[in-house]
Amino acid sequence: MPHETSHTNARVALLTVSDTRTLEEDVSGSLAISELQTAGHSVIKREIVRDVPVEIATLVSAWSSGQFVDAIIVTGGTGPARRDITPDTIVPLLASVLPGFGELFRQLSYEEIGASAMLSRAVAGWIDNGTKRTPIFLLPGSPKAVTLAVSKLIAPQLGHLLEVSTLEVVE
Repeated sequence: MPHETSHTNARVALLTVSDTRTLEEDVSGSLAISELQTAGHSVIKREIVRDVPVEIATLVSAWSSGQFVDAIIVTGGTGPARRDITPDTIVPLLASVLPGFGELFRQLSYEEIGASAMLSRAVAGWIDNGTKRTPIFLLPGSPKAVTLAVSKLIAPQLGHLLEVSTLEVVE
């Protein structure tokens, strides 16, 4: 039985990792914003950084520790190329991983594009700074992949994920 629809709306920070795109040319980022807004969420921060680990980690760390960002979505840099360093940069910052996200994303991608779906290193998890747990999703940079991930997986469950992420553990 599916979960009830959550009425919690998220304030999302959106990061595009690219050496070549500008905000005006970032079709994937614009699609993510549209899908999130349709689901009632809002994008309150949006940036583009180069494929440089320190630039990615610095911005993600700042966003995850800020009080106004509920969740982070990163597009780009999740493929198999040497320059694709987003997961290698972000995964060490994660307190825990949400394995189902990557598994489902690759399954849905496989249904659309076939075996090349296995080349995606899409991943999700939480950054925990001690006082706050921030969900983060790492997506490929292609418009179709971003639309798939946000519309089918992230937007429908983001409110519920925030609700369960903020529950305190009672001992």
